Amino acid sequence: MTLPKNGITYADAGVDIDAGNALVDRIKPAARRTNRSGVMAGLGGFGALFDLKAAGYTDPILVAATDGVGTKLRIAIDTGHVDGVGVDLVAMCVNDLVCQGAEPLFFLDYFATGALDTDQAARIIEGIALGCERAGCALIGGETAEMPGMYPAGDFDLAGFSVGAMERSRDLPADVASGDVLLGLASDGVHSNGYSLVRKLVELSGLGWQDACPWSDQSLGAELLTPTRLYVRQALAAIRAGGVHALAHITGGGLTENLPRVLPEGLGAQIDLNTWVLPPVFQWMAQTGGMSESELLKTFNCGLGMILVVAPDQADKITQILSELGEDVTRIGTVTNQPGVAYTGSLS
Repeated sequence: MTLPKNGITYADAGVDIDAGNALVDRIKPAARRTNRSGVMAGLGGFGALFDLKAAGYTDPILVAATDGVGTKLRIAIDTGHVDGVGVDLVAMCVNDLVCQGAEPLFFLDYFATGALDTDQAARIIEGIALGCERAGCALIGGETAEMPGMYPAGDFDLAGFSVGAMERSRDLPADVASGDVLLGLASDGVHSNGYSLVRKLVELSGLGWQDACPWSDQSLGAELLTPTRLYVRQALAAIRAGGVHALAHITGGGLTENLPRVLPEGLGAQIDLNTWVLPPVFQWMAQTGGMSESELLKTFNCGLGMILVVAPDQADKITQILSELGEDVTRIGTVTNQPGVAYTGSLS
């Protein structure tokens, strides 16, 4: 077959291979900063290699988690403030891994867009690398997909995948019993769940993303884009100290739905809502939407992004360890013999 000298190109169809190559070159330094023991190769191969023995494991069990950022991305796209959503992506995966007792080892991302904006993509992936640095895991691969016709101009989507490990028989939850103490770790705002409702509440308020935030000196959009807090290094330190029986990452479903996931059948939790102060963002949302307390508790983290279930005689020691690592720790309740989550007091 004779091909025309000036025929159609991939670029004519809306896919810029040169831009993709330029993106890989730009993000390589950020990825290199996440290197850790066990990493065997850099970006660019068809697969990513990791050596568990070099990472210090002798009889490891692998743990995997995948997630996205959800409709929080809509705010990032509309405001142009995309730098923090990469941290969100990592946090949503690795905070889940540590709940199993696993140390996150490596991370891969999937970034999809209609037309590749190299600067936008680099800022997002540099945020992913920052999240990996904070979590102690390596960014060892990923995929950038340019898909004309699938996404409107400027839009994108993100997904992530992380693998962690633990030595055999170290998995959590384990030995949870009635009387165990519940320690709550403060969140950094809404994190990355419930944003379809958040966006609806902002619409009801009549405010725009660039308007002054009612509870801070930032814009409303910037405040709502505060990245999800990473609890990995702190949680691992508590686990290694002994006495941690379970951890619950408080994501979609709030305290009401997530805490029971780590409690054995027949056990429940008693939580005193008076033990912490409901952060202003949740107070504003409750007032704006006339939301009930029960709705808040089964939708948002309400100021607690991670719950540790710990042995009563180890609670003070673990609280001290977490506090020294910068966590705001609150004793919020206990495990009980009554299934479900029961609340006393009120959010305020």
